[in-house]
Parts: sequence; C-alpha cells; structure tokens
Amino acid sequence: MTTETDLIRNIALVGHQGNGKTTLAEAMLFRAGVVTRPGRVESGNTVLDTQPEEHDRTQSLTLGLASFSWGDYRINLLDPPGYADFVGDAMTALRVADVAVFVIDGVSGLQVNDELLWQVAGERSIPRILFVNKMDKERASFDVVLAGIRDHFGSGVEPVDLPVGEASAFTGVADLLTEHVILYDSGSANTSDELPADIADREHEQHEHLVEDVVEIEDDLLSKYLDGEDISVAELEHALRAGFAAGSLWPVLCGSAVDAIAVDRLLDFVCRIAPAPSEVPGIEVVGDGVAEVRCDPSGDPLAYVFKTQTDEYVGQVALLKILSGTVHADDILVNQRTGAKERLHNLLRVLGSKHTAIDTAEAGDIVGAIKLTDVSTGDTLAPIGSSLTVPPIVHRRPVYGIAVAAESAGDEDKLATALAELVSDDPTLEVTRDSETHQTVVRGAGDVHVQVALTRLKRRYGITLQTEPVKIAYRETLLGTVETEGRHKKQSGGHGQFGVATVRFEPLPRDEGYEFVDETRGGVIPKSLIPAVGKGIAESMGRGGRHGFPLVDLRATVLDGKHHSVDSDDFSFRMAGALALRAAIDKVGTLVLEPVDHVEVTVPSALQGDVMADLGRRRGQIEGTEPAGDGEITVIASVPTSEVTDYPVALRSMTHGRGRLALSFKCYQERPEPR
Repeated sequence: MTTETDLIRNIALVGHQGNGKTTLAEAMLFRAGVVTRPGRVESGNTVLDTQPEEHDRTQSLTLGLASFSWGDYRINLLDPPGYADFVGDAMTALRVADVAVFVIDGVSGLQVNDELLWQVAGERSIPRILFVNKMDKERASFDVVLAGIRDHFGSGVEPVDLPVGEASAFTGVADLLTEHVILYDSGSANTSDELPADIADREHEQHEHLVEDVVEIEDDLLSKYLDGEDISVAELEHALRAGFAAGSLWPVLCGSAVDAIAVDRLLDFVCRIAPAPSEVPGIEVVGDGVAEVRCDPSGDPLAYVFKTQTDEYVGQVALLKILSGTVHADDILVNQRTGAKERLHNLLRVLGSKHTAIDTAEAGDIVGAIKLTDVSTGDTLAPIGSSLTVPPIVHRRPVYGIAVAAESAGDEDKLATALAELVSDDPTLEVTRDSETHQTVVRGAGDVHVQVALTRLKRRYGITLQTEPVKIAYRETLLGTVETEGRHKKQSGGHGQFGVATVRFEPLPRDEGYEFVDETRGGVIPKSLIPAVGKGIAESMGRGGRHGFPLVDLRATVLDGKHHSVDSDDFSFRMAGALALRAAIDKVGTLVLEPVDHVEVTVPSALQGDVMADLGRRRGQIEGTEPAGDGEITVIASVPTSEVTDYPVALRSMTHGRGRLALSFKCYQERPEPR
C-alpha cells in the first residue's frame, strides 16, 4: 500500500552562488501552479528569499523551504545559499534532504562551491543529480560543461538529456532514455518521438552509450543485452534508479530556469528516480548506545529541528524533519536538550514565508511548528521517556570576528538577548565575551556572514551597534628575578593603615600561571594576613604591566615583612603586595607575550607555495603539510593571532574561494619589539 511517506521527495538545490538555484526553485513553483508567474531574485519578489537582507543584496542568505505538490507527490524543496560564508545552511540542507540536485552554470561550468558541496554530499552518501542551467545564455555549452563535470567527478556522470539547440536557439531537450524530444513554445511542452535532424545521429549514439552503461548495473539486464534482446524503457529506468541510489551513477539533465524549459522534466525525473524517505538508510541516533532509526510512519515519533527562523508576524518558526512515526497537531514531545515538554500547537506546511496549518505529518515529511517554548537549531523532539537524540551537525569553527557593543546603555541587555537568539537560529555563528579585552565578539565563516548577521540584528531588535576590530589579548611577564619591598603606610588620625612585605618575584615557564609562596619566619606578618599579600599581587597583575597588559607566569615568594598590632589589616597587606609588584616591574621591566594560533589551511596542491609564502610573511612557522585527498593539501603552521585577523578574507581572495581555514589558540610567545 502506498503511504504518504512513499510519495515524499526531499530535494536540496545546491551549488555555487549565481548558478540560478533560487530561479530554478521559482520555475518549479511556476510549473507546479503554486505561483502564477516566477519571481526574480533581482526584483526581490521570490518565494524563498524572504529576508530584507536578501532583497538588499539580491542573493540568498538563509535556507529556504518550499513544500508543494507535483502530481501525486509531495515535494519539500530546500534552497540554501550558494555563497561560501553560508555553507553551514548548505550542509544542513544536505543533512535533511534525500537527494541533492546540483545546479551547474551552463556558461561558467563547475565552480568552487559545486566541488566542495559535492564532496560533502559524497561523504554523506546522498544521491546526486546534476542540472546544467542557463542553456539559453550566450556561450552556454552542454558538451564543455559535461566534460568538466566528468573530469572532476568521474565516469559515473551520465547524461540522460541532450539540449536541442544552445544559447538563443535552445528550445528543449532530447530524453536519452525514451529517445523522445520535448520542445517548449511559449511555456508549453510538446513531446514527440521525431528527433530534430541536426541531433538525431548524436542522440542515437548517446542513447547507446547510456544503455551500455546502465545495463551493467544489473546482471540480468546485462545478460539480456548481450543476448541481443531489446531493453525496455521501464527496465532501463529501474536499473538507473538502482545505480543512482547506490551512488554509482549521477544523472545529468539540462534546461533553463529563467524560461522554465525542462524544469517539469526535472521534477518528473526526480519523482521517478529519487528515493522516498523510507528507502534511504536510517539516521544514526544516540541514547543507550548508538542506534539507527528508520523512516517508518508506524514507529515512535521522532523529529529533528534542523532550522529555526524568526518571522515578524508569528515569531519563531521551527523547521522539523519527521524522522519516524506520525506526528499530530497538539502532540507533546520532549526536547532532549532541555528536558522540557513541547506541545506542537501548530503544524505548518511551509512555502517560503507563507504557512498553512495541517493536522498530521508522517515520517519523512518536512514541516514547520510555531509557539514552541524553547527550541534551537539541532534539537531533537522525542516521546516522553525516550533517550534518543540526533547528533548535531559539526560545523567548522568560525574564523572571522568583529567586536560589537550597544551604542546606548539601555540596549545592553537587549543586545545579549538578541545575540543569543541569533546563535540559536544560526549555530555557525559564535558569540564570546573576552575577559581580558572586555569585548563582545561575533564570529562567523567570513566577513559577509558576520555583516549580514549584524544587519539582521539591527533590523529585528532595533539596536544601534558600535563595531570595532577584535583586540589582541596580549600579556606581559617579568624579564627577570628581583626582590622588592612593598610598603603601605597611611595615618590620617585614628585607626591607620600599615603593611610591609618583602617579595621575591621570578618569571615562570609559559602557561604556568601565578604561584604564591610563603617563606616568612617568626610571625613578621600574621598568618591570617599573608594571603592578602598574594591577593594584592594577583589584583595588580590583572591591572597590567608596563604596557598595560595582564601579567602572567609569575611566582611571588613573600620573604619578610612588618606589621602593626593595631593598624595592620587585610587591605594594608593587599596594598603592600601590589606595591611590591609595581616596584619589581620598575626594576626589571616586562616582556610582552602575544597569542599564537594553530593554523590549518587546505588548498589545491598547486596553491601550496603561495599559501606557505603568505604565511611566512605573516611571521608564521610552517610545521608541515598533509595530503587532504582530491588533489588538495593541508598546510599546518603556527601564526601570531594578530597576523590572521584578516586572513579568512585574504585567503579567499588568494585562492579564489578554494581555500579552507581552521584556527585554534595554541600558546603565548614573546612578541618581537617593533622596529
């Protein structure tokens, strides 16, 4: 019996920025009768680009979802941004989708994000279709683009379409499976078994190549072919579907999203060839050990919150994929992160910013939910008593930061709340408060990512922000061992203040911290007041050394001192300790220490020399290289933090977007004196 789950197709449109993914989504909605005319990205009237920031920049900046019907099928279309800074949303789409449609530019061919996302999809064993778009554009060439795709992705790339004409003469496609031609005139599709004369010979040749490759997928079909028997279209399609699901074959189609040519062909093909959610491997979950949950409408309900978005009218919308079971409106599930019960007051069918209430969602479906109490991207909603949790997506650590502050004191509390909500919606952002520089830092994948986040923050919450570069958390340590006396004496009538401490200061090895030692004899300082000396020194270290940076890696040994039976108190000896440290700094001076990052840069091997030379100019110490696969290499280095604050932007420019960067704090080292 066919269930709703069997008729669901969860599709992610992925690829490089500008390849026409959102335009293709609009064409799909137009062909499906969801919209009466396709929107245009440049006009800011597309269904899936709903944020003002997307309209301002005329590009997708967040993951869009459109759920619609195509014949008997329910299609959940995920449209993530193609810009490199927002790759986190593309990875989320590939986590949720059951098939990926790579939209390739028919003029430019493969581009860097196409290749990077192909690798991600391969690692996740997601079946992939390629759609060569913009075949109506000047200089478009299906043959050139196909050759580039095969060169990068291998022999499993299999065209199932041929274009009829190219550039302004592009009018349709020839189906290599059926050997029919589908021509488009004023938006109408006409199918014929009479091939145009100029492509007939080529089409027959390509059809034979396709048959030869596809029959090898199934032994029975291969035997039948070798015996000279005819192979039916249904048999070819069955084998094609098997190879596609196994990841050994990647079909290539072509068309034009702008003119909606062959878009219906793509939708039909996906519905026939792509797996239903129930046909893909189950998702791995953790609980009492590791388990696999299959997509079964009759199983226990389990939902994964893959994205939360803020809508100006309904508040937070949580986008859910139903991994198992059947979920009904008003069902109660438990948020495994918080332990709180969440009532699913409203289940929604999502079409961009438009929402339609529904009563039920079966396993495999993607829906929205509103009025949930406390959910964040990556949360798991499970039945009461269940321990199952979906492991979160592990994103690369953000590498680009900007320090922010509210312009007015009244906005300080609002800012903290707003930043927390931003991170809840987009876990690829990171917000930290540096205790040394006293800056609040917003970090993202790149400068555009951070700027868009701050623009969104200003718009949503009405906060006027001040921004500045991230300060470097320099530190200081003493240059040598020294013995000093700290004397605090104050008499202004009545009870006075008196404390004297003789202290030996000596620098410690890096990252040893602060050590306080008592070597006094004979009660020169009462035992109860000796800790005050150490506290005063620690407080003075925090206030900074000669250059104003906190002092670190220091041992202070109190050797001698004096006290007064009436005037000595805790404060007096705190002051004595602080004064002793000030005197030590004046005597021997300090050394400035700078933070150093562990840097890993992954680039095509041809760019290795450029990267290593650039890191050298940034005072980096190259520690080695490692092969990264697919013709790439990872350069490993230690580089002062001050030299890599702008490196994400510089690396993108230097490698044309092909470089990937990982940064993490490593240690502190001596900073060279400025020349």
